[in-house]
Amino acid sequence: MNSLKGLLGAYDQGEFYCELMGLPDNSSVPSRTLETINRRLDKMSLKALRRRAEASEKELYNLGITFTVYTDSQAIDRILPFDVLPRVITAQDFDKIERGVQQRVKAINTFLKDIYHDQKILKDGLIPKELVFGNENYCKQMEGVHIPEDTYVHICGIDLVRDVDGSFKILEDNARTPSGVSYVVENRHLMLRTFPDFLKGVGIRRVSDYGLHLYKALAEVAPKGAGPNPAVVLLSPGVYNSAYFEHVFLAREMGVPLVEGGDLVTEDDKVYMKTTAGLEQVDVIYRRIGDDFLDPKAFRKDSMLGVPGLFQAYRKGNVTLANAIGTGVADDKAIYAYMPRIIKYYLDEDAILDNVETNICGEKEGLDFTLDNLDKLVVKPVGEAGGYGVMVGPRATKKELAQRRQELLDDPANYISQPVIGLSVCPTLVKEGIEPRHVDLRPFAVTGKNTWVLPGGLTRVALNKGSLIVNSSQGGGSKDTWVLEK
Repeated sequence: MNSLKGLLGAYDQGEFYCELMGLPDNSSVPSRTLETINRRLDKMSLKALRRRAEASEKELYNLGITFTVYTDSQAIDRILPFDVLPRVITAQDFDKIERGVQQRVKAINTFLKDIYHDQKILKDGLIPKELVFGNENYCKQMEGVHIPEDTYVHICGIDLVRDVDGSFKILEDNARTPSGVSYVVENRHLMLRTFPDFLKGVGIRRVSDYGLHLYKALAEVAPKGAGPNPAVVLLSPGVYNSAYFEHVFLAREMGVPLVEGGDLVTEDDKVYMKTTAGLEQVDVIYRRIGDDFLDPKAFRKDSMLGVPGLFQAYRKGNVTLANAIGTGVADDKAIYAYMPRIIKYYLDEDAILDNVETNICGEKEGLDFTLDNLDKLVVKPVGEAGGYGVMVGPRATKKELAQRRQELLDDPANYISQPVIGLSVCPTLVKEGIEPRHVDLRPFAVTGKNTWVLPGGLTRVALNKGSLIVNSSQGGGSKDTWVLEK
């Protein structure tokens, strides 16, 4: 789009795919809608854009839309930085994302049912048994437990990146308690209030009905006998949790009580909520508490967050937990490497969305390759999240490379490595003006009897120039994600 002369006239996407401009060789043919959006942005002055950005930031503070960053010595509440220039996804691209995510979630749920029941995939040798049984998230107590609709992962966040050729690739699966959907909805609300002129006449798919879809999916997996209006609650660790704002948001959007462990009690293997009118039975719990802390009788004895007796009620089928206990084994970074083969094994289909090529350091071949190419690869601990522990080889110091080499030799099974992906960029408002910054995308899938994918997703942006790490805990921000109607 060489005719842009205003705000975006000097924008240089470099060698990367740009979410607003397309391929780096300028060969992309943008949709008419995308061209309209870009021309509207181009006509705005930098001064006016900054004024609107400041208004958005002030609103974030006023609304208390924060998350908590934990450091070695303290916990700091911050707003998630919001960039006012949107990321746009065409209907054609989103159709592929939607089908690919639905396929992935179906395979993950089938895999989880198998490993907690028949374990065929292990007996057939497709996946090494030690990767499952040695995984700290594998829950032996879940073996033989039946789950309504065989849905283990009710809420799934699958992280995608777009390579320099414009293709989407899956970077990792988040099958435990993925967070960030509240920012997707709130970012849209902010854009509607501060940039109504940009959105006028542009067909963008809505995201504000996420809570309705989530409630519907949770109601579909209520225990038998719960009736047409099952009692659903959201179980939070409390106000000191980093995602507490999101817990409040989701409970409000679904219209269900937000509770903590002390608000629930078990009797006769059923779960009840304490109310001023007495005990009310609970049918479905959307829990935002880790497995270990859910029930001190079954897991960590020192947990002050959970509900004694909850697991027994769950085993007996008297309450549904979303997500199910033990789903973390499926989003382990080592299991991730096997996902294309898992999809083929259970569904007899090729993966619609490719993985990023992954080397498993627990295997000799993968470890040898990683050690030989340490300065060219991204090396990640398999059990970490939030960008912690990631080493980007080309940007690491000699000391960091030496340290990671030793860590690999000491505990190779704890690491995977991947090539450095040229993540796509998006025009972003920074101190110097409008510059490209790398982004990823987390679409959210909600599964009851079927899987629905939110048409949007969380676009995270690395605000530091050249950085490939977009996590909010590592200084990243977010953007509104527009999925075009056509």
